[in-house]
Amino acid sequence: MKYTDFYQALGVERTASQADIKKAYRKLAHQYHPDISKDPDGEEKFKVVAEAYKALKDPETRKEYDELGSQRPGENFTPPPNWQQQYGAGAGAGAFDDVDLSDLLRAFREGGGSSDGSGHRPSRPQPGEDYEVAVRITLEQIHAGSEVDVRVELPEYDAQGLPHRVMRTYRITIPKGATDGQKLRLAGKGGPGRNGARAGDLYAVLRIAIHPLYRVSGRDLYLDLPLAPWEAVLGATVEIPTLAGKVALDIKPFTASGQKLRLGKRGLSAADGPDGDLYAMVQIVVPGKTDAATEALYRQLAAQSGFNPRKHFDQGSN
Repeated sequence: MKYTDFYQALGVERTASQADIKKAYRKLAHQYHPDISKDPDGEEKFKVVAEAYKALKDPETRKEYDELGSQRPGENFTPPPNWQQQYGAGAGAGAFDDVDLSDLLRAFREGGGSSDGSGHRPSRPQPGEDYEVAVRITLEQIHAGSEVDVRVELPEYDAQGLPHRVMRTYRITIPKGATDGQKLRLAGKGGPGRNGARAGDLYAVLRIAIHPLYRVSGRDLYLDLPLAPWEAVLGATVEIPTLAGKVALDIKPFTASGQKLRLGKRGLSAADGPDGDLYAMVQIVVPGKTDAATEALYRQLAAQSGFNPRKHFDQGSN
């Protein structure tokens, strides 16, 4: 079994309080979360941080971990004799090679020690642990409702009672009108129970992926609407993308940059109550470059127009 320095993984001292451990975990979990981190190793770092917190958040499990002493990270070590007794005489050092240290700590603690020194595990029921997994979803999936596959690593116990991680895949239904942070419960799909106890639950935590066009505020969506100068001055009819498809929007003459145009009930669908709105935020966009003929037209406009967008500067100085 390879040793993992859980304190080092969280960036805290071995004397850190439970509150400091929790604070460090929250900071690093956010930093390395697959939906946020741009670090190519972010997902692996996220798993290490989660494993470290799982072992240290429980004072009893933390005590078991501390009793291992300090080892060099990544170094192979042999579990103490009482661990091997706990899991039967046939559980040699090699039996622990692919076991997560945090899972083994928890399993050892929950199994308890044998009172008669025989090394046999007690048979009292141990309910399975609940697990959470973040599921990235799109605005389109929320709007229409859809099904997605969820992949998650969960423990299972072998014939000797050792916990091993296995990959599971579940298909879940994203309800129409789901919200960011909403939890979907998959009953009995979490950690397995032991000695006849019930299995834990798996909670799929919905996380809305960043959209290339829309910004989300509650059930409302905001979209930047670029307009050419002549469209803003003369008015135009432009196509606006919505989650349900494109719609035509009439731009009134002399529409100003920064103006907010509302498209009612074109935002996110709601599970209950009214649907959200879509707001198109006007932005006047100028060409990056022009040809000689177009430039001549702009110069003619500048010469003939009396429009001064900075006239209020002079009024403010009086």
